[in-house]
Amino acid sequence: MAGKLSFSLVAPEREVFSGLVDQVDAPGVEGDFGVLADHAPFMTALREGTVTVISGAGRRVFSVKGGFADVTPAGLTILAEEATEVAAA
Repeated sequence: MAGKLSFSLVAPEREVFSGLVDQVDAPGVEGDFGVLADHAPFMTALREGTVTVISGAGRRVFSVKGGFADVTPAGLTILAEEATEVAAA
């Protein structure tokens, strides 16, 4: 079983989500991408779209309008210009 990914989604006014998750899918400017635990480090700009957070059988979806994603050995941080939750399952 793979480890958990530390993920934080931050908008200018507040931290929208923070926790340990299995996978995060996001809308990069050069195409959608997914991040799992122990992913290689990278940084990219985001386009408007949805960020999907998968943890176990649960799934949460957030709408983002631009920003940046930073994958480091510590996890994934998304700094979004705007972010709101649109669905949780």
